[in-house]
Amino acid sequence: MTYQETIGYLYERLPVFQNIGARAFKPGLHTTRELCKSLGDPQDKYPTIHIAGTNGKGSTSHMLAAILQESGYRVGLYTSPHLKDFRERIRVNGTCIPEEFIIKFVDGQKSNIDNLSPSFFEVTVAMAFAYFEKAHVDIAVIEVGMGGRLDSTNIITPELSVITNISFDHMQFLGDTLGKIAGEKAGIIKKGIPVVVSEHQNEEIGDVITAAAEAANAPLTFASDIFDVSFVGSSGGKMLVDVEDKASETIVAKDLASDLTGAYQLKNIIGVWAAKDVLISKGWKISEDSVKRALGSVRSITGLKGRWQQLRQSPDVYCDTAHNTAGLTLTLAQFDAVCKGKKRFVVGFVGDKDISTMLSLFPKDAAYYFCEPSNMRALKAQELQLRASEHGLVGKTFGNVNEALEEAIRESAPSDAIYVGGSTFVVADIESL
Repeated sequence: MTYQETIGYLYERLPVFQNIGARAFKPGLHTTRELCKSLGDPQDKYPTIHIAGTNGKGSTSHMLAAILQESGYRVGLYTSPHLKDFRERIRVNGTCIPEEFIIKFVDGQKSNIDNLSPSFFEVTVAMAFAYFEKAHVDIAVIEVGMGGRLDSTNIITPELSVITNISFDHMQFLGDTLGKIAGEKAGIIKKGIPVVVSEHQNEEIGDVITAAAEAANAPLTFASDIFDVSFVGSSGGKMLVDVEDKASETIVAKDLASDLTGAYQLKNIIGVWAAKDVLISKGWKISEDSVKRALGSVRSITGLKGRWQQLRQSPDVYCDTAHNTAGLTLTLAQFDAVCKGKKRFVVGFVGDKDISTMLSLFPKDAAYYFCEPSNMRALKAQELQLRASEHGLVGKTFGNVNEALEEAIRESAPSDAIYVGGSTFVVADIESL
């Protein structure tokens, strides 16, 4: 098979969550373990870092991978979903997995696919683990797909576990309280393995994670109890921050530049900073200069896209993959702060999410261009228009995000600003991304 035929086979043969949602959700580790066992358990052949969370786990994964790469290590990076190309999910030192490896891997796994009936995600995880072994990585950064306890990636025993922000998302799978969701995320905590939690959010979440860490005798760090990261300005298209050690009230990093300029990255940087210190304590050679270089160039080092990314100026167009209430609250506040003229929103959602709370976050005095992602789970633009009207949001409908964005740009004055988002899959469809 060719590469395109191979990818087509995976999508057609296996249940894909991003396409069909709940019907593709397959909790449990047995199938992934069996797949990896047949490959010689490649995930045990190199050190790993495991990252879970509701929001921020992708950015955190990319930042840590960039830091390790700039420190001279050969770094594997597994994330999901992809935006443009399946190969984005699996990278070594920022370079996507070769098409040839994917073709050979899938061809060699067809009997396992027939016998084990794995999900798309389970096959992808096994593929990543196998490729990282073949590529002789020094360490691999592994992002959880959903939850943690029953996620396919949770067959690893990492050097370090990281848990980022926890909020309401995927409640039909992870639970209807923050405590239950935190319990699923805390499922990545392993016996004796240090765990860093980016944000000490509240007692409900903190107690659950603390109990899980104590049960596993895992050293626990709440990064936000130790460090504070504050925005101090912008320069050359990058966000400048200070990192303060709370105990000594001293600045440990001044005017640190980040090319990930979303306001929510402040929380992620706190977790990354603490994680970096834990890695150093475990013997990983990470210098101050390598951290500065890495955080200032995450996009170019790892290929990260779609996180508060500016696509053009006059009018300014921003896109972001925020797709739940907590994420949208932060990005919409930042959009409000940067917009000098009329606000315009190009938005779309998937159909199996409760979007009522998210729609209530959007301002009524703005122009709306409702669209739908090119995804089997897409909420139809006309249905979105109807539901948005219940929240006082008025606008036109379009068949796809690019038509909607073109119209928004045509109708904009130079001082206006356009926000594109609502779903990861809407951002993925942007041609200019």
